[in-house]
Amino acid sequence: MRSDYYDDDHASFRESVREFAARHVAPHYDDWERDGLIDRDLYRRMGEAGLIGIAIPERFGGMEVDDYRFRMVISEELARVGAAALNATLGVHDDIVIPYLLDLASPEQQERWLPGMAAGTSIGAIGMTEPGAGSDLQGIHSSAVRDGDGWVLNGSKTFITNGIHADKVLVFARTDPAAGSRGFTLFLVEEGMAGFERGRKLEKVGLHSQDTAELFFRDVRIPDANVVGEPGMGLVYLMQRLPRERLSIATGALSSAEAAYAWGRDYVFQRSAFGGLIGDLPTVRFTLAELETELDIARAYLERCVLALNEGHLTTVDASKAKWWATELEQRVITRSLQLHGGYGFMEEYPIARAFRDSRVQTIYGGTTEIMKEIIGRDIAKRAKP
Repeated sequence: MRSDYYDDDHASFRESVREFAARHVAPHYDDWERDGLIDRDLYRRMGEAGLIGIAIPERFGGMEVDDYRFRMVISEELARVGAAALNATLGVHDDIVIPYLLDLASPEQQERWLPGMAAGTSIGAIGMTEPGAGSDLQGIHSSAVRDGDGWVLNGSKTFITNGIHADKVLVFARTDPAAGSRGFTLFLVEEGMAGFERGRKLEKVGLHSQDTAELFFRDVRIPDANVVGEPGMGLVYLMQRLPRERLSIATGALSSAEAAYAWGRDYVFQRSAFGGLIGDLPTVRFTLAELETELDIARAYLERCVLALNEGHLTTVDASKAKWWATELEQRVITRSLQLHGGYGFMEEYPIARAFRDSRVQTIYGGTTEIMKEIIGRDIAKRAKP
């Protein structure tokens, strides 16, 4: 089916991303997985190639591209080479941290922070989740109190993507317990601030080369110059930007699912059994037909959501639908593609085995499937009740 979703500029950009992935990602990815960490120099290379921080204005070294379809191209091409951990890293740096700074940071803050993030020499992370608070952000215990011309931050965060590599961490903390939802503030904690410490690199089921860590803040002194946005507005800012975060996860899930489907499809038409190609067996053809149809339908919805994001009217409900459906679909597609590989699907030498592990977290972070359904269900009830 013809689609005008991508144009010639996207096609040209895709060629550049595909070449970069073939040269600088695919040959080294197995090593990074064994080492448990992506080579830091890769981000600098991505900066030189214009593949990181692409929405950052040109005056700060970025490409000033706010069309999310270009980010989707990057996601798709990295998924083709099985680099899910790198996709997760960029999802936080490019789709979460940088948009906060573009929308909320002062000109002086942007001048300080954005050039390094566009160059790939400074990596961003966001500190929301805590040991006792995940989806319930109002339940966090990290706090900051006024002290002279700054703040003193105490607390801890866990499951922080880019936690080891991050030079800048956007931290969500309680600043006024009596103010309810208006009692939270965003702070930009920088590498080298006294009292900011990294804990252990967490061992995960999948995404082995993507650094996930614990972070600790012990009497960290934060100057007013590192407050992002208005004090007390932190929770409001988070709620306003969750649609983009969830769409980022959804597009990553679709990219991964499409790649896994392609691996399974190609495999069954290269292997023979019972006197013919596996792909010619009726049960296998039915499986391929089902998977391709589900992927095409999911892509149609996600493309609509991306265009809505570009136009500035993607809603929380629509993003929640995209997030839960795409991530659940990703797991179904990958599981069935692994089955198509037979015993080889359980072997580490095939990318489908790694994808099976890497995909499991997708229905959990960024809001679980259950939370997404609750958001959608509340909206349905609100619209349906007289």
